[in-house]
Parts: sequence; C-alpha cells; structure tokens
Amino acid sequence: MKVDPSAFRLDCGATWLNLLATRGQAFGARSVERLPDPGRFAEWLDLCELAPVRPPDRHDLDRALLLRELLRPIALATVDGRPPDEDDVRGLAGYLAEEDPVDLSVDGRITRSAPPTAAAALGRVARQAVDHLTGPGRSDLKVCPEDDCRGVFVDTAGRRRWCPSPACASRGRVRALRARRAAEARTRKT
Repeated sequence: MKVDPSAFRLDCGATWLNLLATRGQAFGARSVERLPDPGRFAEWLDLCELAPVRPPDRHDLDRALLLRELLRPIALATVDGRPPDEDDVRGLAGYLAEEDPVDLSVDGRITRSAPPTAAAALGRVARQAVDHLTGPGRSDLKVCPEDDCRGVFVDTAGRRRWCPSPACASRGRVRALRARRAAEARTRKT
C-alpha cells in the first residue's frame, strides 16, 4: 500500500507535534511540504479542530511555517537534554502573547469556541507545545532515528523506536537486517 506523501500526519501524539510533521523528511534532500498554501493550512487547522472564524491567508501560513521551524529545534534540544537556542525561545514566546478568549460550553460534551483568527489558533498550538516541553510529558518525547526524518513523537510506553511513519520503521528494519546479514557473512569468512 503506497502512502500519499502529502497526506497530513495526525499520529504524533499532540497537535504541536503534528504541526512539525507537516514537513515530511525535514532533514532529507527532498523534504515534503504539506502546507504549501493557505487552503491546505486551513484544512490542517480543521482536522486539528482549530479552524478559525476568519480563514487563514498567506501571512497566517507564513507564521505557521515559522512556528513549526521554531518548535523543531526546541523540541530536538529538549529530547537531547540540551538547552534550546534563546532566539528560538523568544520567537516562540511571541506566539503566546496572542489574544484568544476561550468560551466553554456544553453540547453533549464540553466544547470551546473556535479561535477568532489563525494567529489565535497558532497561539493555542504554541501553548500546548510549551506545556508539553516544560511539563512532565517532556520525558515521553522521542526522536525518530532516521536521519532524514528526526520526527518528534510521544512514546508513553517507552517501547517505540521510530516515529509513527511506516516508512521510517520499514527502512530502519531493512537496514538492521542487512547489517545483521553482513555481520553474519563476515563471521562465516573468519
């Protein structure tokens, strides 16, 4: 079964991590941009239940891409136990200042009002990231070992090696099998 590379990844364990996954193979020679235009950004926001009252425009998309690329090195540093870049942290803090009044209601379940703008939606994503990166949940974050991916994901069980992408796990397993076979062949020759 072939996977559509432009399909959104919503399986990383948190909305902010799913934002990171909107750029596939981020460290590869041919990264995949899943948010190429405001329409796709609007679609992603809708899938994440963050569709704003006012549809996003090009400026909103640019801010989303900036937030994504601010969060990526901060997340990688956090997982690696290194301090993040101060400029990245200051950039992230700018998203937290967005005005976003939240009205809660009950309509069969508790619901919250839609963000008024894409900027407010991004503020919610940024707040979730900060809560995750500074709270106890940060110990559940892992990084995919595939060099072209390095996707950050939640692993509460502590048993996952690769991100949720089937491609990363498959490539990793094939590489491990080839390495084992090569080692066995070298052992037989000696």
